[in-house]
Amino acid sequence: MSPAPKVDSRITNSPQQESLTGVVERLTYHSQESGYSVARLKASGHKDLVTIVGSFPNIQAGQTLKLFGFWREHPKFGSQFTVTQYQETKPATLTGIEKYLGSGLIKGVGPVTAKRIVAYFGLGTLDIIDYQIERLVEVPGIAKKRVKMIQTAWETQKAIKEVMLFLQSHGVSTTYAVKIYKQYSDKAIEIVTNNPYQLATDIYGIGFVTADAIARNLGIAPGSEYRYRAGIIHVLGEAAEDGHCFLPYAELTEKVVERLALADHQPSPTVVRDLIFQMGMDEEIVLQDHRQHNYICYQLPFYQSEQHLAKRLQQLLSRPITVDLLRVQAWINRFTAAVGLQLSDLQRQAVELAASERVLILTGGPGTGKTFTLRTIVALMKAMGKSIALASPTGRAAQRLSEMTRLEAKTIHRLLEFDPRTMKFKRDVDNPIEAQVIVVDEASMLDLFLAHSLLKAIPTDAQLLLVGDIDQLPSVGPGNVLRDLIASDEVPVVRLTQVFRQAQASSIISNAHRINSGQYPALESVSPTLNSDCLWLNAPEPEHGVQGIQELLGDLIPKLGFDAARDVQVLCPMTRGDVGTRNLNAVLQELLNPPRLDKAELTRGGMKLRVGDRVIQNVNDYNREVFNGDLGVIAAIDTEEQEVTVQFEGRFVTYDYADVNELALAWAVTIHKSQGSEYPVVILPMFMQHYLMLSRNLLYTGLTRAKQLAIIVGPTKAIGIAVRQVKDKERYTLLSERLRSISTS
Repeated sequence: MSPAPKVDSRITNSPQQESLTGVVERLTYHSQESGYSVARLKASGHKDLVTIVGSFPNIQAGQTLKLFGFWREHPKFGSQFTVTQYQETKPATLTGIEKYLGSGLIKGVGPVTAKRIVAYFGLGTLDIIDYQIERLVEVPGIAKKRVKMIQTAWETQKAIKEVMLFLQSHGVSTTYAVKIYKQYSDKAIEIVTNNPYQLATDIYGIGFVTADAIARNLGIAPGSEYRYRAGIIHVLGEAAEDGHCFLPYAELTEKVVERLALADHQPSPTVVRDLIFQMGMDEEIVLQDHRQHNYICYQLPFYQSEQHLAKRLQQLLSRPITVDLLRVQAWINRFTAAVGLQLSDLQRQAVELAASERVLILTGGPGTGKTFTLRTIVALMKAMGKSIALASPTGRAAQRLSEMTRLEAKTIHRLLEFDPRTMKFKRDVDNPIEAQVIVVDEASMLDLFLAHSLLKAIPTDAQLLLVGDIDQLPSVGPGNVLRDLIASDEVPVVRLTQVFRQAQASSIISNAHRINSGQYPALESVSPTLNSDCLWLNAPEPEHGVQGIQELLGDLIPKLGFDAARDVQVLCPMTRGDVGTRNLNAVLQELLNPPRLDKAELTRGGMKLRVGDRVIQNVNDYNREVFNGDLGVIAAIDTEEQEVTVQFEGRFVTYDYADVNELALAWAVTIHKSQGSEYPVVILPMFMQHYLMLSRNLLYTGLTRAKQLAIIVGPTKAIGIAVRQVKDKERYTLLSERLRSISTS
């Protein structure tokens, strides 16, 4: 039986318990985290469908349930049956069996196949599947291969239910049972029992809090060393999510004490400090002396990557290049004359340094000529007979780089040739990239690990050009690589500052520079007559913003000749709130991709996915070769095979239902997730609801994602705060210091 759900606070008396038996007709809502569900039940003795509400870890259409609970009258939705406990039973009618089998419960059996099986075996269908499954081959249209698939899926489903019952018995949401089973197979219960904290390491979506809850229910003491060690690693992992490579010893201790505190347990700071040192001695973490923080604490991969990245860079920088500068300058003169464009002094300096330096950083804001400078550098390298490799952190940025240079460009992951079998890059120190010049665009997105992997694979006799805008948000992952390299004063840097005349005509570009210098942008109010490419829609409150965004997409955007579903990207400071990505995605999905009979859809964990939906990848998935921030469109949902197919930049990628939580709707995404991308039209909601996140580089980054039109939605107060707040939050990194110390040693 399931644990009792939370009782609605509006219920003041204790109604008498009743029972209800029926078949789940459809699922209206299901929360992946809490299990709270709203469903419609075809109940015995009731003519109309009954609404049931309660906690169901794994409720699906077609299930036959015996429910215990009470009736109540909801002020808005009418009569509902609130479930306190339930039992699942085998369906007893032909219709019930058919719906149960065809609900998506078993991979390989959809509604059509279920109808065939039940038509052939009748009420004995489930017994046949349980004890004589090989007889399914008797059903017309079902081959031996399909029978084997159904058998595997049925056995897996039974094993998953065992895992679910085990987790449920320990008071934990079982929505991750399928992923747990896929990870550990038949050893799932054994592993979870012996080391529940391993879940937080191995399974995406399960964190320390969930693993800790399982551990408590299994009887692991809150003061156990086992729990403390897991807590220390967890806090360092949380710091990495905020961009840090390490934490100072005192700060780590404080955060661990806070994280491990429970109502019945207060950790001792002394015990935590001692254990941190012990873990350093055991080489589970790295402790290093530091003049400012006394000691700093790394997870081992972070320490190694930062140290090796600095060494690799210095190895490259220590190898000088001999070049005939007069010949280079003569070529530049011929090239600019041929294309009819001139280089500014700084642009020319960048081209000359690219020819004569082993490593160069080219940075600058929009409209300062980075594109033409980069094109000139690439043309020069080709004229010098050098082989060139072009790359960028994201697929969209790589495509843009290819269009800019008219040469093939790849994502960094593809350039380094990731091998899913070994979970490593094929290109490394022993098998370097086969190119004499490596150009990386959107380098502000490089995090510590990707930068380290890249530098390892660069031949020591090659040249590296990093191009990016350091005024954008830093990388989503740990580190602040581009800024650290510039701050070290060890790497040659050219920062372009002159905004060219043709770029000055764009209000997007001029306002981006105004924002960057702390000035309020010059915005034109939204009107049917478009006189600017940078507009403002006044919306005093978040609910006005939601309505305004809907009206823009439904009216103004199409009138301007843009496709609202294809050309527009809504970029939000946060996920939460009325004008956060979660709510806006639900609203915009219904507006831009409404349901139709010919559009398959899937509801998982309270999120509805539909064919035609724009989605974003939320985690690096090396097996599928899709990465955090990649945008795609759902091309197909197969209820029989239990698969979702997503098209990413012309490539089709298939997900099992169990892995769909790697995806999220992307009609609206966070500004952080938009880095490296450009869109014809960008809508930017800016509200006081987002106060904690409002900052200058956030607004600057969001605005500069727009190619043709940007619309800021919100009150002037929120926009003004974003312009004034400089929240370049310090990240704990030592890359700059390591570079400098290596060069002086």
